[in-house]
Parts: sequence; structure tokens; C-alpha cells
Amino acid sequence: MEKKLNSLSLQVVNLLKKNKLTLSTAESCTGGLIANYITNHSGASNIYTGGFVTYSNKAKIKLLNINANIIKKYGAVSKETVLEMSKKSLLITNSDISVAVSGIAGPNGGTLEKPVGLVHHSISRNNSTEHIKIIYKGDRQHVRQQTAITCFNMLIKELKKS
Repeated sequence: MEKKLNSLSLQVVNLLKKNKLTLSTAESCTGGLIANYITNHSGASNIYTGGFVTYSNKAKIKLLNINANIIKKYGAVSKETVLEMSKKSLLITNSDISVAVSGIAGPNGGTLEKPVGLVHHSISRNNSTEHIKIIYKGDRQHVRQQTAITCFNMLIKELKKS
């Protein structure tokens, strides 16, 4: 898994460099894992504007200026919240593209409506925003790693359009 994460994150860094674009991140359940893999590569400072680890609702509201009513109505783990996270990260950092995630890595915290493994992913760029909802199987670490892999694949797909 480590090898795959390194390979995918390197592809993202190289595509960002090639296209002269910058990236920001807003992470909840991954706790900075995406940012970690991006910054593991030389030259990341040229393409990575920064990131937010907004694990709590309070942090999402304070650091990303997410409207508290969105979290109250839909929950932190929701399409609506993660779309706002990626849009606000893009805006605050003035980056060209932003990725955001919010989910339930487990082993606790799941419900029937929002089971353990549920993750919402979002990418924002200019005036477009994309969302993917996935329910991963496996332990906490596997959910977090799979989430990062999904985000890197989303970024690669988006960056290849450039």
C-alpha cells in the first residue's frame, strides 16, 4: 500500500509541476495523510500551497469557514460538507485545485445511515467541483489509505484534462 501511495502521489506532484498548477488539501478522516504523501516528494513546495486538518466540526467551521448550519443539517460526513471543504480550501489558499475528505474511519462512530468506512471525497477547481462517495471495507488504517488513493486517482484524472 505504501508503494502505491508513493507512486500515485508522485504522479500528482509531477502533473501539477508539468501543468504549472498548485494544490491545497482539506482533510478530516485522513488526518493529513494526503498532505504527507504530497510533501514526501522533492519540489512539493512549488506546487503545494498548504492544507487543513479539520478533524473536528469546530475546526471545519473556524479554519475553513464552513457554515455551521451545513454541518448541523447534513453532518460532518456528508457530500454537502466535503464540497464546502474543497471550495473553501481552494479559496483560502488561492490554489488552482483542492481536494477534501470527510469520513468515518472506524472502528467506532458508524451508524446505519453512515456506516464505518463511509468517506466523501471532493475536488474543486475554478468553477467545478466533483464528489465521490465510497464505503470502504477494512480497518481504520486501510480506510484512511484507500481514501488517499482515491483522492490521488481523482487528482490524476482531473490533472490529465489540463
